[in-house]
Amino acid sequence: MIWTIKNLLHYMPLLFGFGFFGPLFAQIMMLAGYEQIFGLSVYWPAIALGGAWGVFAQIKGRWI
Repeated sequence: MIWTIKNLLHYMPLLFGFGFFGPLFAQIMMLAGYEQIFGLSVYWPAIALGGAWGVFAQIKGRWI
């Protein structure tokens, strides 16, 4: 149980980037008037951007 929680918290920046920032960025893009980017739904680029930010936070240990 402790091992599971420890590993979950270790990867929390990745999960937070994909699970929170991705949909947040998608909503912001939709409010800005973007419906599709390069023929894709706004969710794909937004999830990629949120995931990239989560990977950065995971590697560097900070969000900024």
